[in-house]
Amino acid sequence: MSSVDDWDKHWSDYSDAVEHNPAQDFRRRLVISLLERSGQPRRLLDVGSGTGDLMAVARTCWPQAELVGAEISKGGVRISREKVPSAEFHVVDLLDGSPPPAGREHWATHAVCSEVLEHVDDPTGLLVNARAWLAPGCHLVVTVPGGPMSAFDRHIGHRRHFTPVDLAAILGRAGYDVELCGGAGFPFFNLYRSAVIARGDRLITDVSSEQQQSLGLGARLTMTAFGALFRLNLPVGAHGWQTVAVARLP
Repeated sequence: MSSVDDWDKHWSDYSDAVEHNPAQDFRRRLVISLLERSGQPRRLLDVGSGTGDLMAVARTCWPQAELVGAEISKGGVRISREKVPSAEFHVVDLLDGSPPPAGREHWATHAVCSEVLEHVDDPTGLLVNARAWLAPGCHLVVTVPGGPMSAFDRHIGHRRHFTPVDLAAILGRAGYDVELCGGAGFPFFNLYRSAVIARGDRLITDVSSEQQQSLGLGARLTMTAFGALFRLNLPVGAHGWQTVAVARLP
């Protein structure tokens, strides 16, 4: 594991910044809405569940759903269990082909893999291995970054970004039927990402500093403004830099 893939350190360094980032809130709302296209989830798997922020929202939206997270980081799982005690979280590396724990084989009616594939060398392999957790007909929502890569993206281990064509091809090779694939977030998420790219290496220092102390007034106002603007983005189409797909396991 390289330094950029030390996920225990990653969540220790950036968990607060991730939780309060308006882009994360935008993605969570997008994922929730796309999951509900096929009805409310009964059994939801989060592939790469991080520190449990999406599962916390899912618990609020669907109080009766069974929630399971699969995450490579022990630190991420520890935080998740504290954040969402009614959900179940497992430390697992989906790239090594390990089977699901007992009772979770072909279990999920719905699944999400959000902002994970850009961090791995074999995204197709990860999605193939995830199939062992999914029931036939499971609906899967995937988000990955599109558009240009920033210095901060490279710092946290992004291998690549994806166009909708790229993501659809990966899902197809992994054995999923793609029902929707496009770009979300136009125009305001693109504007936000352009600001991130323009910050260059300075953003790395800014985020590390903010993790150690409360956000300044300027940063809070900027995040609040973008959070409001993100609600005005156009529907999934061809131009947004948040690449997203809905797929189904046959």
